[in-house]
Amino acid sequence: MAMKDLHALPKVRDSFSYLYVEHKKIDQEDKAIALHDKAGKVPVPCAGLTSLLLGPGTSITHAAVKTLADNGCLVLWLGEAGVRFYAQGLGETRSARNLLRQAWASTHPPARLQVVRRLYEMRFPDPLEPGLTLQQIRGHEGIRVREAYARMSRETGVAWHGRSYRRDDWSEADPINRALSAANSCLYGVCHAAIVSAGYSPALGFIHTGKMLSFVYDVADLYKAETTIPLAFRAVSEGPYELESRVRRACRDTFYREKLLQKIVPDLDQVLAAATPPADELEDYDGTDDPPGGLWDPQSGTLRGGVNWAEDAGEEPERR
Repeated sequence: MAMKDLHALPKVRDSFSYLYVEHKKIDQEDKAIALHDKAGKVPVPCAGLTSLLLGPGTSITHAAVKTLADNGCLVLWLGEAGVRFYAQGLGETRSARNLLRQAWASTHPPARLQVVRRLYEMRFPDPLEPGLTLQQIRGHEGIRVREAYARMSRETGVAWHGRSYRRDDWSEADPINRALSAANSCLYGVCHAAIVSAGYSPALGFIHTGKMLSFVYDVADLYKAETTIPLAFRAVSEGPYELESRVRRACRDTFYREKLLQKIVPDLDQVLAAATPPADELEDYDGTDDPPGGLWDPQSGTLRGGVNWAEDAGEEPERR
């Protein structure tokens, strides 16, 4: 059944988080879709599916894409095993609520500071002392990351001389820096997919700022110490043969084993919950059923959309 209420918030936790497909043909079947390959056909009831991830070797029909959109399923085009993010379709998020919450928090300094603190807090196993300044928290974070590199260097025997690489000369970097860059690229792809699936903007960062992927970098930093740093050191310790390819496959396996994609959206909600707009502002977010949405007015607040406001004085405005 197609989604009827276009203003309903996405209920990611109530759906299957994602389905990754590669080397298959996808077509519409009844009110759902079906996957075709040499082994036969597999029907997919997409009404309860949050995201369909299309890997290499997939082809999809126009009718299948329409069916997925009608059912609120986001379509993403990715690299092998979802470790590279290329493009996105229209997802379940017909509501702008999450994006507006994010925009509000990123443009109100006290709220932004709360989100920044929450992002740092989630990286530590124990709570941070309430009186710490942002500079002191950054110092703690720097120590944590430095210890993560040093610990993996001791465990794997891979020499560590610091993070260093040049974008214009990939081969100039030492093996461990190339492995870390390849692993982090995969992590950014998965975080990017989760962010757009939940209706947030990848550009509106809190710790990072000024880049199209600033929020992706904020979120990815939550998981590096437990995912990309260990696997990069282990890959280098096993030798130089096909290093970057082995790193990407290790990312694929680690992200799947750790159920990373299932963690990210709840973590996003937890991060943004650190700064909630006042109730009156929250009510304005997606608070109208008018298809074009409300009209912003600096004095009157949000006015009803889809209305001809050029009526004569004293008459009620009429819908166009």
